[in-house]
Amino acid sequence: MSDTAKLQVPGKDVEYPILSGSVGPDVIDIRKLYGQTGKFTYDPGFTSTASCESGLTYIDGDEGILLHRGYPIGQLAEHSSFMEVSYLLLNGELPNQDELTAFENTITRHTMLHEQLATFYRGFRRDAHPMAVMCGVAGALSAFYHDSTDITDPKQRMIASHRLIAKMPTIAAMAYKYSVGQPFLYPDNKLSYTGNFLRMTFGVPAEEYVVNPVIEKAMDRIFILHADHEQNASTSTVRLAGSSGANPFACIAAGIACLWGPAHGGANEAALNMLREIGRPERIPEYIARAKDKNDPFRLMGFGHRVYKNYDPRATVMQKTVREVFDALKVNDPVFEVALQLEEMALNDPYFIEKKLFPNVDFYSGVILSAIGFPTTMFTALFALARTVGWVAQWNEMISDPEQKIGRPRQLYTGPVQRDYVPVEKR
Repeated sequence: MSDTAKLQVPGKDVEYPILSGSVGPDVIDIRKLYGQTGKFTYDPGFTSTASCESGLTYIDGDEGILLHRGYPIGQLAEHSSFMEVSYLLLNGELPNQDELTAFENTITRHTMLHEQLATFYRGFRRDAHPMAVMCGVAGALSAFYHDSTDITDPKQRMIASHRLIAKMPTIAAMAYKYSVGQPFLYPDNKLSYTGNFLRMTFGVPAEEYVVNPVIEKAMDRIFILHADHEQNASTSTVRLAGSSGANPFACIAAGIACLWGPAHGGANEAALNMLREIGRPERIPEYIARAKDKNDPFRLMGFGHRVYKNYDPRATVMQKTVREVFDALKVNDPVFEVALQLEEMALNDPYFIEKKLFPNVDFYSGVILSAIGFPTTMFTALFALARTVGWVAQWNEMISDPEQKIGRPRQLYTGPVQRDYVPVEKR
């Protein structure tokens, strides 16, 4: 391929360099486009735009590949832990045992929240959505931890990153406890990251909570599968907020707000509701027919993906995990059977094959989370908990990138041209 791309515009021809990454599509560097031609590019949704250079996560949607720092997501989910993957995303390499132990100890000792934040929670209504609570509390952390808001200091950036990763399970668990009227539980330093979260969520002061190892492993795997996913909407939001110099706690609050949108973080809840609506395997053909009908607003939720045009590699792991959870809890839920048969029928239907509508990670995650005992309102909060490590890793990478500037997208203006003001009595 040529190392430059030629563009013809009225009155001149211009050339732009073609940049190559370590893997994936090359990109055309158009940073000088406006200065040379007086024109912008038009790309709603940024589907053909690389907004940054990153070495964290690579996705090949056509082949169904997801790599974190070069490691396939299937291998990480099967053999690693969320703490290990967190270290990998933050530092670029997998830790040795001493490094992992030190990292886990650091995270463990940052899990408690400032005691005044318990009062802050009580300012919310009991029926407040957990994402509203998490968004508010995450942003409020900057009011309590002034010693880690200087983004020019690498040490402060890492302390803030550790605090956010450590405190997010506590924030999410307290949001759940507040919604059901149960007392908050303090973290237990003897437990793992995921085990601690399960205890803070489902435990009560009146009796000891015993962590089910199968559920603990399943939740840890779910966290790994949601840890990072390249430049999606919420990650781009975190980067855009960070580009202005905002403190890390505010940036993560912005990411949580974006993730709350149903088109981004709410897909697993929608998929579960759809499976419950179908109800029985024998009704699946009816709903598949509706999905094919252009005049029917019904959509098969949990199928297809903005990036993946092949099977979502995370969905394979999730299907295995849901079986393990159902066996461990001895759950006999018809929703699981509906999910299995719907997946099989869709994967063998020419309509879905042609349109590349394959199951994604959201198809099974809602089923698992519901079986474990989480209400649907907590699904997106769990997504935010896991994605926090990806957000802080992306934020750190952006701050360290000398080529990054404050984000400032442009527009194709279609409003009125300049006109004179008319006094109200003459209108």
